[in-house]
Amino acid sequence: MDVKSLFASQRYAALKPATEPDSRDAIAQSFAKITEDFAQTLNTAETTAMSAMYGDADPHALVEALSQSQLAVETAVTVRNRVVEAYQEILRMPV
Repeated sequence: MDVKSLFASQRYAALKPATEPDSRDAIAQSFAKITEDFAQTLNTAETTAMSAMYGDADPHALVEALSQSQLAVETAVTVRNRVVEAYQEILRMPV
């Protein structure tokens, strides 16, 4: 066996753990954090809107909270559309 190929295989074996994908637990935790942040953004906008109706909130804060919630909803819809498109593309693949 060539010495260079031996070193290459040893280096590949050493680097293999770095190239392994994340575990499903890490993906689930990151998805849970994203959904919590999304819910918190919508809750903050709703609370600010309620405060503005009672006259307790600044109109600038209301506009800012509503803009953030609009951006969060648009992002969620875009992600959902991309997931649906990917699923449909997988269904169209020939077997």
